[in-house]
Amino acid sequence: MHELIRDITLCILFAWMLGLSAHFFRQPLILAYLIAGFVIGPFGLGLVQSKESISVISELGLIFMLFMIGLEIDLKKIVRAGSVILVAAGVQLIGGCLLGIAFFATIGLAIGGGQFDAVYLMVACALSSTVIIVKVLYEKRELDTLPGRITLGILVLQDIFAILFLAVQPSLADLQISVLILSIARVGALVATALVLSRYVLPWLFHRVARTPELVLLGALAWCFLIGEIAERLHLSREMGSLVAGVSLSTFPYALDVTAKVTTLRDFFITLFFVGLGMTIPIPNGSIISMALAIAVFTVVSRLVTTFVPLYLMRQGLRASLLPALNLAQISEFSLVVIQTGIPVGHLRTETASAASFAFVLLAVLSTFAMARSDQITRRAIPLLKRLGLRDLDQQAEAEHDSGHGAARRIVILGFFRAASALISEIERRNEDLLQQITVIDFNPNVYRTLATRGMHVVYGDISNVDTLLHAGVGNAEIIILSVPDSLLKGATNERLVRHVRGLNPTAKIIATADLLADVNALYVAGADYVTVTRISDAEQLYSVIEAADDGLLDDKRAALDALLAERKEVLP
Repeated sequence: MHELIRDITLCILFAWMLGLSAHFFRQPLILAYLIAGFVIGPFGLGLVQSKESISVISELGLIFMLFMIGLEIDLKKIVRAGSVILVAAGVQLIGGCLLGIAFFATIGLAIGGGQFDAVYLMVACALSSTVIIVKVLYEKRELDTLPGRITLGILVLQDIFAILFLAVQPSLADLQISVLILSIARVGALVATALVLSRYVLPWLFHRVARTPELVLLGALAWCFLIGEIAERLHLSREMGSLVAGVSLSTFPYALDVTAKVTTLRDFFITLFFVGLGMTIPIPNGSIISMALAIAVFTVVSRLVTTFVPLYLMRQGLRASLLPALNLAQISEFSLVVIQTGIPVGHLRTETASAASFAFVLLAVLSTFAMARSDQITRRAIPLLKRLGLRDLDQQAEAEHDSGHGAARRIVILGFFRAASALISEIERRNEDLLQQITVIDFNPNVYRTLATRGMHVVYGDISNVDTLLHAGVGNAEIIILSVPDSLLKGATNERLVRHVRGLNPTAKIIATADLLADVNALYVAGADYVTVTRISDAEQLYSVIEAADDGLLDDKRAALDALLAERKEVLP
C-alpha cells in the first residue's frame, strides 16, 4: 500500500512538471502525461517498478475516463443530428474499418487465430481524439461553425461505435453466433438495468441530496462503481460498466451538475491513466517506429478519404469537406483505451500496442499544429483540388445554370452569421421587397443553399480573398455590410476587409463591426462609414428589460418578444 501511494505521488509530480512544459510549448497535456509515465516507468528511470501499481493506477484512471466519456455522450443530440452528419459518420466509420482491416492484414498483422492485432488497430485508427479536437476548436471559436458541428457529430458516433466494439471484445477469440448473442444479451441486460435505475430511482435520490454537493459527488461515484461491478458479474468488464454508467446519466436532469462535480476527480484519474499507460511503453526499436509511422500515415490518408469524399459528394463544398477531415486526422485517446483492454486477454502483442501509442503521440502533435492552421491549409489546398478537376459550390452552380454570379446587388453582406441572419429576418418582417436588392457572400454551404432556395442572390466564396470580392462585383455596390466580428472571421479582420473593400469601391457606404471599443477608430481610419458595437445595443436591450421589471411589465415585454420570435424564420436559428 505504501509503495502504491509513493508511485501515485511520483506520477502526479512528474505529470505536473512535464504538463507545465507542454503548456508553455502549446502541446497536448496527454502527450506530457505519456512522457511522464515513460520517464518514471520501468523502461525509463525505473522509479516505478511494481507491475501491480501500474495496473491499479491504469485501471482506476480508465474507469473514470470512460465514465466521463459516457457522461458527455448526449443521445438526444445523435437523434437530432442532420442527415449530413449521420451519413458522413457512417461512411467514415465503415470505410475506415474496411480500409483498416485491408491495410493492416496486408502488412502482415494477425487477424485471427487468437491474435487480433489488425482488428484492434482497425478500430483504433477509426477513432479521433475528442480531447484534442474540442480543445483546439474551442480556442479557435469554431465549435459552432458548420465544419465544427460536423466534426463533433462524427466524434459522438465514433464513441458509440467504440462502445459496441467493447461489447463484443471479450468474445473475439470465440466469435460464434451463440457466443455473440450471449455477449449482446449481457450488454442488453447491463444497459437495461442502468437505464431503469437511472430513470426511476436516481432522480428521486439525487433530488433529495441536490443541495449537498458531497453527496452528489459520492452518489455519482457510487453509481459508476455499482454498474461497473454489475458488468463484472455479467462477465463483461468494469470499464464497459463505467461507460454505460456515464451514458445512462447523460440525459439525466442532474447530469450537468454531476459532470461539474466529478470533473476535478476525473482529471486526477485521467492523468493517472495516461501516466500509467506511458509506463508500459518500452524504448522503441526500428520495427516499432516503422509500424508507428505506418499507422500514422494510414490514419491521415484514410481520414481524408473517408471524411472528405462523402461530404464533398453531399455537396458541402471543398472547404466544409476538408476542414472536418483535417480536424479528425489523429488517433483517439479512446483508441488507447480499446487497445489496453486487449492486452490482458492476449488479443494483441505489446509491440503493436506500443506502436499505436507512439502513433498517437506523433499525430497528437502534428494534428494540433495542422488544426491551428487549418484555414491556411485549406486555402492552399482548394486551388490545387480545383486544378485536379474538383468543383466547388460556386462552380457547380455556374455549370448547372450556365451563368456566372451576375452583378452584385445594391446592398452586399460580406460574411453570414447570426447578426446577418437576424438582419435578413428583420428585413423580411418590415420590407420583404428589399431582399431582392441584397447580395450575400459566404462560404457556408447551408447558408448558400438556404438563401438560394428563398430566392435571394447569394455568392459562394471566401470574403478574405480579394479575387472573390472582385469577381462578385463588390465594386458596384452602394452599401456594404460587414456583420461578422473579428473573433469569428477566418483569414481576415474587419479592418483589413474595410481596406480591401474601400480599394475596390471608393464610393460605397461601408458598415463594419467592432469587437472592442479600441477598434472603432481604426475601422473609421480604414474607410468605414459606420461601425456597430454589439455590446452597446445589447446593453440598451438589457436596460430596457430592467426598466420593464421595475415597472412590473416584464411579462408584457416577454410576451412581445415571444410573439416576435414566433414569426421569425432565420437562416441560422
